[in-house]
Amino acid sequence: MNNQNMYDMNIENSRTNQQGVNLNQNPYINPNIPVQNQGINTGFNSGDFVKGALIGAAVTYLLTNKDAQENIMKAVSKGSELFQAGMEEMKERMEDAKAAMETNQE
Repeated sequence: MNNQNMYDMNIENSRTNQQGVNLNQNPYINPNIPVQNQGINTGFNSGDFVKGALIGAAVTYLLTNKDAQENIMKAVSKGSELFQAGMEEMKERMEDAKAAMETNQE
């Protein structure tokens, strides 16, 4: 177990990292304290930021452009018509299969 008192009320005694640097010190106030590397892909340089910006731009374009909205609604309605036609075709095939089974049983 750690030799430190578990109930030490002085936070300065318990907050050091592996290098012995006190974590309570602000590295911007004391520039001699090393700042840990947060990685290369952080901030505005990351691919996630670029993807988010492109998706946001596309959504904004779709929500503000009337022609784009009309084309999307046409595509959705065409897709729903094709789906309904496919469902009707499937129902007809099921009825044909039932009729074929009934004729085979007789």
